[in-house]
Amino acid sequence: MENLLAIAVGMILVNNIVLTRFLGLCSFFGVSRRIRDAGAMGMTVTFVMLCSSVITWFVYNWLLIPLGIEYMRIVVFILVIASFVQMMEMIIRKKSPDLYGAMGIYLPLVTTNCAILGVALLNTEVERYSLAGATVSGLAAGTGYTLAILMMAGIKERLELSEVPASFRGAAIEFVIAALLSMAFTGFAGVM
Repeated sequence: MENLLAIAVGMILVNNIVLTRFLGLCSFFGVSRRIRDAGAMGMTVTFVMLCSSVITWFVYNWLLIPLGIEYMRIVVFILVIASFVQMMEMIIRKKSPDLYGAMGIYLPLVTTNCAILGVALLNTEVERYSLAGATVSGLAAGTGYTLAILMMAGIKERLELSEVPASFRGAAIEFVIAALLSMAFTGFAGVM
């Protein structure tokens, strides 16, 4: 059995899905304008990442491996994740229109977030995780994503009050911030 604490710390800090693996950058840059929006996106991604990790673990271990078609995992995982998100969207729309109104834009963004597929694929790499390991990996990767996007949103909100040189306004300063955050998180690799 894996060390679940090591998996959690590794996925949050050392192998942060956004800042060290560079997956999910579209939503990282696009939704990180306000802390409230970033928090909602982070919680949505965490929930979907957790559920997708569990579902794809079962699909991989109980379907793809026994049938000898592990090479189909990317296609199958995309189908499973997209189907799961669409099903959740329909349930939320029917059961809680208020929640759907609040999360409406985030659910389609999550469907195309490559970080979710990346975590599902990482769970099946060289060291295949147990169900507990895949679950912790999904939850921790979502937590790491949320941490990264909240940090970026907080810095962007502070920058709105600051004087930024004209040549750095817009995307340029965002890339500089992302690079500095990435370097900081890469430093955690030396600690582990």
